[in-house]
Amino acid sequence: MAELFANHIPQLMIASGIILLAIEVVIIGFATFILFFIGLSLVITGSLVWLNVLPETWNSILLANAVMSSLLAGVLWKPMRKLQNTADNKQVSSDFDGHRFFCEQDIDKRGLSSYKHSGISWTLKSEQTIAAGSEVEVIRAEVGTFWVEAVEPNNT
Repeated sequence: MAELFANHIPQLMIASGIILLAIEVVIIGFATFILFFIGLSLVITGSLVWLNVLPETWNSILLANAVMSSLLAGVLWKPMRKLQNTADNKQVSSDFDGHRFFCEQDIDKRGLSSYKHSGISWTLKSEQTIAAGSEVEVIRAEVGTFWVEAVEPNNT
């Protein structure tokens, strides 16, 4: 077993690096970059040993892996951090969007009126003032708040 391990050090390093990269991306979801940097350095160092650029000694392998991990962390830390901090500000639609009802109170931006729906008392807000008794439609639902706008009556 030890002979098998000793004869295939570069392949084992590359396989270990790929496993660490997969764990970082799939399981941890790029939350930490430590496994990413170590996995990438294992793949690069294993490839360099396999191509006989680095000697197949433990001292050179460990030193090259430590230096490679440090270099990758130094070079890729800021770009990876920026990639991680990008936010998607896409508006999400909900099942409440398009729900119509007649309001019992005046509605404005202050959110002083409410509407009971699905067992929850929702605060109603609108960009423009809407008079009580008007038919309104939900255009956006936030936590505990319906943003509504007046529905134009059909003259048919």
